[in-house]
Formats: sequence, structure tokens, C-alpha cells
Amino acid sequence: MKKILVLHTGGTISMHADQAGNVRPDTDNPMNHIGVSLDNIEVTAIDFFNIPSPHITPKHMLQLYQEIKQKAADFDGVVITHGTDTLEETAYFLDTMEIPNIPIVITGAMRSSNELGSDGVYNYLSALRVASHDDAIGKGVLVVMNDEIHAAKYVTKTHTTNVSTFQTPIHGPLGIIMKHDIVFFKMADTRVRFDLTDISGTVPIVKAYAGMGGDGIISFLNPDNVCGVVIEALGAGNVPPRAAQEIVHLIEQDVPVVLVSRCFNGIAEPVYAYEGGGVQLAQAGVMFVKELNAQKARLKLLIALNAGLKGQALKDYIEG
Repeated sequence: MKKILVLHTGGTISMHADQAGNVRPDTDNPMNHIGVSLDNIEVTAIDFFNIPSPHITPKHMLQLYQEIKQKAADFDGVVITHGTDTLEETAYFLDTMEIPNIPIVITGAMRSSNELGSDGVYNYLSALRVASHDDAIGKGVLVVMNDEIHAAKYVTKTHTTNVSTFQTPIHGPLGIIMKHDIVFFKMADTRVRFDLTDISGTVPIVKAYAGMGGDGIISFLNPDNVCGVVIEALGAGNVPPRAAQEIVHLIEQDVPVVLVSRCFNGIAEPVYAYEGGGVQLAQAGVMFVKELNAQKARLKLLIALNAGLKGQALKDYIEG
């Protein structure tokens, strides 16, 4: 018998649609009324939060980590139900913590419990199956949606409403859920992990655009109001010249600046040597992140700063 801890946090999977079609939170989580008709699985469910996922903060993520760490010894796996808007961020955060070596699976729904074609119950049962599967051990935090298993590091929400919204660009899913079996194609990457007891600080994301600089958000940033900045740059990792000047000024004030591309696929790297190009930015001290989107790069920098990383150690971790 596999003992699975379920932590409900809210989101569409726990909501209902009213007569006008507006999706609203509910005090009674419908997932608590699902009969778990899966062999050899015993569920202990806790309504840990009941909030829409846009309300989730890194402090909520840290609370989830502490709860999992505290209770892990009594369970064989963990399932977290979560709203989809920030699901990938919570998954990535947990995957960067010193989680126990048991399956940890996050799932959600794109359609609320009483909408036509609701996917919540199916995703929930699928997540329980994966969390109880021996092959899920050692693969880090997994995101299970729509019969697919994704690595927390790479998965992202790609569609506003489609049930197949969660995809992994470049890599594809780690595995799939079949009617009678679960198959993993790949192993998850080795992760550097931290054991934080607190998290604080402000790391904004600034998206690059044509003509950026001079009167944009970067010019208002300084060490008094941010502890780091993520730039979602153009193409392979470039910004307009005036924006580059402002970025250099930030670095001169000891504000760490991390760069990703705003492109959906590919990896940012210092290629172009013109003013504002990636080569100039890297020489100025901008750190290029491999294969993370902006929202995960933000968490990576925030976690690193809270872990006390500075200088070369910070650069090695961010760019590793």
C-alpha cells in the first residue's frame, strides 16, 4: 500500500463556474469528494491553502516545502493540486529545494469542476498514479497534466485555456500516462538544491522591446528597491543600446542582472558584438541563464540571493 500525501492549494481544480460562466473559488474543495478507486493507494488530503494561483508568492512556496519536508517520512509520495497560472513557478521552486527522495507531483485543471469537459478529476487521479509509481522516484518535482509527465525545470504554460497547455519546449515530456501503465522516456537533470528557512527580496522581470531605454522601467531601478533584475531580452540575448547603458549602470551599483530570451524556444547566449548585443552585456557582467524562462530565472536568482551566493559563486550557479 502506497501512502500519498495530498496538499490542496486552490486554483481552478477546486473552483466552480456560476450560471454566468464565471469561475469562482469554493469553500468546499470538490477534490475532497473524489473516490480514489486506485489499487494500493491510501490518500491523506490536507486543504493547505485555498487561493487562486495568482495569489501565490515565494513565501507560500516555502511553506509547501517545509510541510513536505516535515511530513515526508510518513509517506511514499506527494501530490499538490495548484492553480495553473503559477503552477510552473511553484514546481520549479520546490525542485530547487532539498526535497525528500520521494515522488512529488503537481497537477491542476484548465476547466473547473462543473464545467463541460472538466479535467480536474482525471488529472488528480493521474497525479496519484505517478506519485505512487516507483519509476517516479529520483526524478525531482514532476508536473502531470493531460496524460503527460513534465520536468519542473522546463515545463511551461503555453495556452490560456486549452487542456494541453503545459508543454516542455525543446525537450518534450519526461513520460506519458497510459491506461494501464506509466512510461518514462528520460531522466530529470541533476539539480543544485537549497534548504531555505526564509525568502525575501524583490526581483522584477523587464521585457525588452524595440526602442527600449531612456524612460523605461530599468531607469527607475536601484539597490534601494530591488535586489536583482531579470531581463527578457531580444533574440539570442540582445537589447537596444540605451537599455544596455541602463543595465550596465545597474551592475555598477552591484545589482545582479540575469538575462533570458523572450523567444519561446532556444537558449540565450552572447553572440552579437554590437552596442547592446549579448557580447557587450556579458562583458559588463550580465549573467546568461540556460533553458529557463523569465519567471523561473527570477526564482533562481531570488533563491540564490537568499542562500547567500555572491560574486563568482552566484555567477557559476546562475549560468550553470
